[in-house]
This record gives sequence, structure tokens and C-alpha cells, in this order.
Amino acid sequence: MHDLFDTRRYLIPFRGSLLPQIFTDTLVIGGGVAGLRAAVEAATHGEVVLLCKTETPESATAWAQGGVAGVLGAGDSVEAHVRDTLTAGAGLCDEEVVRSIVERSADAIGELLRWGLRADLDEMGKAALAREGGHTAPRILHAGGDATGREFVRCLMMKAAATPGVRIFDHCFALDLLTPTSSDGAPCMGAITHHPRYGLQLIWARSTILASGGAGAIWRETSNPPISTGDGLAMAHRAGASLADMAFMQFHPTTLYVPGASRSLISEAVRGEGAHLVDRNGYRFMQDEHELAELAPRDVVSRGILKQLSRIGESHVYLDARHIDGFAKRFPSIHALLRQFALDPARHLIPVYPAAHYMVGGVRSDAAGRTDVPGLYAIGEASCSGLNGANRLASNSLLEGLVMGAEAGRVCEEMRGPGNGWGVTPRPAPVQVISDIPISDRGELDLSDVRSSVRSVMWRNVGVERTGPKLQDVVEMLDFWGRYSLDKIFDEPRGWETQNMLMTGALVARSALWRAESRGCHTRTDQPQAHDEFRVHDLWRRGDESPATQAVEREAVGGEI
Repeated sequence: MHDLFDTRRYLIPFRGSLLPQIFTDTLVIGGGVAGLRAAVEAATHGEVVLLCKTETPESATAWAQGGVAGVLGAGDSVEAHVRDTLTAGAGLCDEEVVRSIVERSADAIGELLRWGLRADLDEMGKAALAREGGHTAPRILHAGGDATGREFVRCLMMKAAATPGVRIFDHCFALDLLTPTSSDGAPCMGAITHHPRYGLQLIWARSTILASGGAGAIWRETSNPPISTGDGLAMAHRAGASLADMAFMQFHPTTLYVPGASRSLISEAVRGEGAHLVDRNGYRFMQDEHELAELAPRDVVSRGILKQLSRIGESHVYLDARHIDGFAKRFPSIHALLRQFALDPARHLIPVYPAAHYMVGGVRSDAAGRTDVPGLYAIGEASCSGLNGANRLASNSLLEGLVMGAEAGRVCEEMRGPGNGWGVTPRPAPVQVISDIPISDRGELDLSDVRSSVRSVMWRNVGVERTGPKLQDVVEMLDFWGRYSLDKIFDEPRGWETQNMLMTGALVARSALWRAESRGCHTRTDQPQAHDEFRVHDLWRRGDESPATQAVEREAVGGEI
């Protein structure tokens, strides 16, 4: 990896003693479902600061149209949900973690309902459960039709705001995690942050929970909000944490394809209600690709769409929902979106195309969210807990956020006392942290050009289908852009985001190049088969040119991974 990835510990130069200091027991970075649930739980044993990058409702969770998966119906079982998750994960799930999360699904969702979640009900007043791709039973709970994520955020935000000891900082950008030294094994003690009104601040915390979301915005075609620039992944990498399975980005098959407009998600629930994928001739091509047709796992459907497009020479396919009664009532947000483009799903076919959707890889964590940096926990899309393996089962992400958020918020109390299991004594006062970065003597590249180029090359060469030679080209291109961007010192979030996008993209490309096989949502057309030698988690750490590997089954317990 380029030397800048190895030697640059912090994005900016600073003297810790000269900056404003804030103290808390637990720092939570990220205001989605995982971060909010963690903050509520951590407040039961100490003070909490919750950082939100923009407005509190603006997160990948809030953009989620799909529902939450759980064992809620009489016709379902824990074993069936576990089996479906393992099947989607293509041999890389940690079954212990899968079973633990699925077993707690009913309690986690029931708790949210008691807190006021406004779930969709059937005519009998019971939870209306739907089915989505990869699931063999109806087990998806929705809220507001296609606005489940926004309802989750509303409910959890109200709970967090009413919880004593939780302070919420809006528009607060986390630049880097704080460690007393730059050596391996140094504990995390909080973060350096930037607020447009208050400037740079150091937030010291006994435990830090990273719930910063994924990196979908580093691909040109994406269903993610613009804030999903991989910030948490990059800052964890700089702090010495292991990142795992970075090749696995899940591409959603159906985002609205309107030239000149951003890609908006057309929920999988639309296909769950019976919508069909057709080409320009009205041919339902997914029946040729998989026995589940449109409800096959997302990687299968995405590849099926690209395959059909290559046959017919078109830019997109269509979703036919004309036969679905009550579309506007079932999917009010999608219906309103389509009306903006003069599309009526009762009369028109909906143009769709795949887009980057969910980061399956992330900061490697154990079953409680612990990472290999003492005092640092990772949950939600920012983490790689072993639930998703090589491909996420639809609607498992909100469930993971609820369960792992509560678990990390609970166990991080271990950092409050000397017997915390890490061999680290929590520090009641800050230590001196100094970041010295020399002035660069290299030329400059335009930030907007770099950002646009990164997104374009990631989509063209690290998209739904990949090849070794193109991945090698991406590695070299990102290294070149990094040489002229990662050595610079910026003073605003857009510059820091661009640097994080470069670092995260470089890790994704290297992982995809190393994984010379096709597995889950990672498809190598030059290596079309899965190989047993790659049935491992690839771990990437700062300073290491090649990844370490980790067996899928854990060989140790008690917080070690």
C-alpha cells in the first residue's frame, strides 16, 4: 500500500492541549439505528455524547425503505432465519453471531414497539409481515409502508432525547480517533471533532462506539445518502484497527433510473408484493436466472439485470408493478417519488438499474462489538461482526443495528474500571496527543475532480462485476491520486471526506484484487468460482501490504477475535 496510507496517523496537525476538551464516559459516533440504540443503552451506566455528522434524522437508516427482519410470525422459526442468513452469506458468516442476533430479534423489535414504533398492521391489528429476497418466510416488519428507516430514527431519537445523560451533537464531524501513541495496541480514548460553530474539539471517552455507517457514496451509482463516505472505516484504519471483508459491497438491483437524477431506491418490498422485472420487450428474464426469480438474493438479481442488458444493448430494465393493487397506500414515499418524474406505477413501467447499497465489510468486531483496538467498539454498517458473511440478507441490517447497538452499549461499561479485560487502566484525565504533519511539496489536485474520479472508477471497475486487471488499475489510480491528496491538510469536511473516500476505496480495491474468486456479492468474471482457500476473513491493518486471514469459526472467546 502507498506509504501515505501507512504513515499518516491523523488527517490534520494539532496540539491536544491547545484545543477545547469535552469529557464523557461513552462517545458514540453515528446517529443511525445502531448508534442511537447504543447511546440509550450506554446511558444506563454513564454519560454519553452522540455525534451526528449532519442533521440527526439524516443517516443511511433514515433512507432505508425496507423493513426489519425478525422471527415474529407463527409460520417462522429461528432455524429458518439462521439458515436463510447463512445461505446468503455464502460460507463467510459466523454462525455463532448469526444465531445470537436472530434469537434476540423478537425481543429487540418488541422493545422498539413498546417505545412507540408505529409499525404497519394487518386488518386483524397484528404485525403485517412481508417477504423479501432470500427469505423463505414472511418475516419483514415495515413502518409507514416504505419509510421504515425514518420511523426507526424518529422512535429512537425520541427515546435518546428523553434519556438522561445523553447529549446529542448535530453537525459534528469526527476526523480521527484519539490514541495516546501511534503504536499497535494503543487504546482508543475518544475522538477529535469539528463543528462549524465551535471548531476543533477533543472529546475524551473511556469507551468509543463507532456507528458511522458505510461507504456507498464512493461509487457513482448509489442508493446511499451523500454523507456515506467511509469516514468511520478510514479513521479506524488510521487508528490501527483491523478491517475485514472489504471486497463485499452489496449492490441493490432496483434504483430508479432517470438520466440526470440521483439514484433513488425502489424497495425490494415492491418485488415482495409481486412486481416483476422485465426488459423493453416485456420479457420476465429473472425466471431464467434463479428459481426465486425477482426474489433471489440481491447479487443474483443485479447480475441478472446486467446480463440481460448486455443481451439487448439497453441502459436499464423495468419494474412492472401495474398489477399491484393499492400501490400508493403500500408505498407512499416511492409513489410520491415517481410522481416527480411523471411516472404512475399503475400505468407505467418503472425504469431501474443496480447501485451500490450496503457495505458488508467493515471494522472487524466480535459478538459484542469489540474491535482489536482497546476501548473501541464497532457496530452497524461500519462493522464486520460476521452476521452478513459475503452477502447481507435483506432487512437484517436494521436488526443487527438494534441488537448489536444494545450489546455494545451494555458491555462498554467494562472500560470504566481497571478489571476491563483489555489490560488497560482507564484514564480519568487526557494525555498529550500531538499530530505533526509536514507541509507538502507536491502539487495539488482539484478536490471535486478527485471525488468525481474516485466514484467513477469505483463504479466502472469495482462494481457488480470485476476482473483482476481492472482492479489492479484501480489500485494504481487510487495510489496516484492519494499521492497528491492524502498529503494535504484541509480545514473543512469536504476535504476530509475526499481523503477518507480515497483510503476506503483503496482498501476495497485491494481486498477485491486479493480475493481471486466469486463469492456472495463479490463477482470476479475472471475467477467465476468460489475457492475453499478464500473461505476466510481477510483482515487489513495499517502498515500491512497484504492481508492477514482469519478462520470463519472463532477459535477464542472472551472478547478476542
